[in-house]
Amino acid sequence: MCGSALLPIEKASVFCEGLDHPEGLAVHPDGSIWAGGEAGQIYRVSSDGKEMVEVANTGGFILGLAFSPNAEWLAVCDLLNQCVWRLDPGSGAISEFAGGASGGDRFKIPNYATFARDGTLYVSDSGTFRQVDGRILRFDADHSGHGEVWHQGPLNFANGLALSPREEALYVVCSFDASVERIEVAPDGRAGNRTPFARLPKTVPDGLAFDAAGNLYVSCYAPNHLYRVKPDGKVELLMDDWEAHTLSNPTNIAFGGSGFDQLFTANLGRWHLTRIDLGVEGARLACHPVR
Repeated sequence: MCGSALLPIEKASVFCEGLDHPEGLAVHPDGSIWAGGEAGQIYRVSSDGKEMVEVANTGGFILGLAFSPNAEWLAVCDLLNQCVWRLDPGSGAISEFAGGASGGDRFKIPNYATFARDGTLYVSDSGTFRQVDGRILRFDADHSGHGEVWHQGPLNFANGLALSPREEALYVVCSFDASVERIEVAPDGRAGNRTPFARLPKTVPDGLAFDAAGNLYVSCYAPNHLYRVKPDGKVELLMDDWEAHTLSNPTNIAFGGSGFDQLFTANLGRWHLTRIDLGVEGARLACHPVR
C-alpha cells in the first residue's frame, strides 16, 4: 500500500455545508442525502445539495444510518442513547427500534447499520472503547426489533459494515486494528468463517462501500484518506487530503448521484458533506432499485 493517490483532491468538492460534525450518511432512492449530527440531528439534504432541513432530533450523537428495503424507514445508530432508532422519512416520526439483542444484552456503541435485501439488519457494536470486545448483531427481517448476537468477535472496535454485492459475506471495519475483515454469511444466515481481508497500516478506517465491480472503498478518519481495495485484497490509495479541507476526518461513505457514480462522504472533523466525482458505478444497496 504505497504510491500516489489515484485521484487528485480536485475531484472532491463540498456538497453541502452547515451540518453539525456529521459522521453518518445514507442515500435515499430519490437522490437525497440523509446525515446525522453530534447533537442528535438527522438532516435531509436535497439531491443537488442546495437545501438542507433537520427532520428529527434524538438528543444523542448520531453515528451510522441505513435505509430499509424500499426506504420505508431509516435505521439510526445513536452513540449517546446506545440504541438504534426507527425514523419514518415521510413524517419524521422516530421511535426506538432496539437497544441491543433480545433478552437484555444491551449495545455498548451501536455504530453502523446495513440492510440485506430480505430486510435483515446488521449492526456493529463497537464495544468498550480501547478494549477488544466488538461484535455484530443481527435483527429479524420482519423489523420487529428482535435481534441476536450474530458474531461474537471479538472485533477491535467494529465500525463500518458492507454486504458484498451477492450478500455472501459481510465486511467489517476494525478501526483500532487498522483493518477490514470478511465474515461469511452461511446459506442459513448464520455467521461463517472470519478472515482478514485488508490491512491499512497507520490509519483509522471507518466507512465502507462497494462499487458494482466488487471493489471495496474505505474511508479513514485518520489520516484523511480514501482507499480502494480490489477483490483480491490489493489496497490502492484513492484520494489524500493532507490539508483536511475537503476530506476532514471522513467517516461514512455512500454512492449516489444521478448516475450512481459519485461517492459521498461525511466529515466528522468539519461541517459539510463531500461529493467525489468518481465516475465508477456503485453497488446498489437494499433500498435502491436495481437497474
